[in-house]
Amino acid sequence: MTAGAAPTRTGGPADLAELRRLAVATLDANWEHDHTVPSRTLYPHQWSWDSAFIAIGLAKVRPQRAWRELASLFRAQWADGRVPHIVFNPAMRVGAYFPGPELWRSSVAVGSPALDTSGLVQPPVHALAAWLAYRRAPDPAGLAALRRLYPALVAQQRYLADRRDLTGEGLVCIVHPWESGLDNSPAWDEPMAAVPAEAAVMRAYRRHDTTHADAAHRPTDLDYARYLAIVAAYRDQGYADRALADGHPFLVECPLFNAAYGAAEHALARIAEMVGVDPGPHRARAAHITEALVRRLYDPVTGTFAPRDLRTDRLLPARTVLGLAPLILPDLPARQVDALVVEACSARFGVARRMERPLPTYDRTAPDFEPLRYWRGPSWLNIGWLVRRGLLLHGHPELAAGLHRSMIGLVAAAGCHEYFHPDTGVGLGSPAFGWTAALLLDLLEEERPTDAG
Repeated sequence: MTAGAAPTRTGGPADLAELRRLAVATLDANWEHDHTVPSRTLYPHQWSWDSAFIAIGLAKVRPQRAWRELASLFRAQWADGRVPHIVFNPAMRVGAYFPGPELWRSSVAVGSPALDTSGLVQPPVHALAAWLAYRRAPDPAGLAALRRLYPALVAQQRYLADRRDLTGEGLVCIVHPWESGLDNSPAWDEPMAAVPAEAAVMRAYRRHDTTHADAAHRPTDLDYARYLAIVAAYRDQGYADRALADGHPFLVECPLFNAAYGAAEHALARIAEMVGVDPGPHRARAAHITEALVRRLYDPVTGTFAPRDLRTDRLLPARTVLGLAPLILPDLPARQVDALVVEACSARFGVARRMERPLPTYDRTAPDFEPLRYWRGPSWLNIGWLVRRGLLLHGHPELAAGLHRSMIGLVAAAGCHEYFHPDTGVGLGSPAFGWTAALLLDLLEEERPTDAG
């Protein structure tokens, strides 16, 4: 079986073993000397939250690689603590990927590492990944790796708290849709529409994503022009966050990003206990983040969380899966938990005890629901994995089991694709995708209740 192929049948232990072999083969094929590329075609460098999810799966089968994965990413951490969303492979020729190092120009920014990187960040799921990697392989080597990584994880959180809390209210602001991880989500349509850019901007560039994937499944050229305009605005300020409030074109508090930010403090409290550090400050910060998230991003009218556009100081209306992400916070109040379970089980998302269709990333009932286009409807394993984790945390094992079956079924039928059609389950985007393989490995192991805490 090739790394991107799907097994021929599923159901019994032999079929699950076949899926496991597929996942391991995919990760082995994507290993690049000290990290895993998301895919050999569309994403040939190292991506930040991809590496975090990949480390969770690698811990099941290649624990030493799991720690190398995280260590290699954090070697590119900036002096201010930011962990860049892309670390570029210096062995690749200039122009092999767009937007590459020549656009980001990180080497001239103050405090950047010796490696070429982007200047953006992604959801800080890394502390959670490190904790879970250790739980899945709790040996002395893992504990030593956890001890080495802890200061860098703390610095990552400190950067977000010190540089990206633009309102002083306790939440982190993202400065580009790419920082959310859900790049092309309908959640960003309103603030993106206000970004001054024309499709003509793209004439100076050659996109590589549409070479490897159907253009109808990817962001439009106008979207990309706006993405590049936002990058240029941040880059030309030297990636200095102190200038953000003075006119940066995209400033949003994202529910998923901030849920990950809070979950990181909970994970750091666990790690601190293991490495002999006081966990109390982490617990206090986690409680503060959860309180701020509920106060600023929960909409009691819709019963879900929504991003807040800091340019207009209003919640954005699109009902996306971002709103379910706060379920990963163990201290989310019962009122909000109950409301999110209702939202998850609604016709918009369709989570059920026996999932018949995959979890979409956008409201199925919306008139602009697009089942094929990147983040505007398709199902992704990392998002399903996060929502499932939240359901387990808050005492909904039957719903979590439905998601579990749905996600395994996607890969069993279509292989380790980047994302999937939310109705048919057809594989979309890049084949042989890293985090799909890694999280499949995690799903194939029954998660112990203590792992969810």
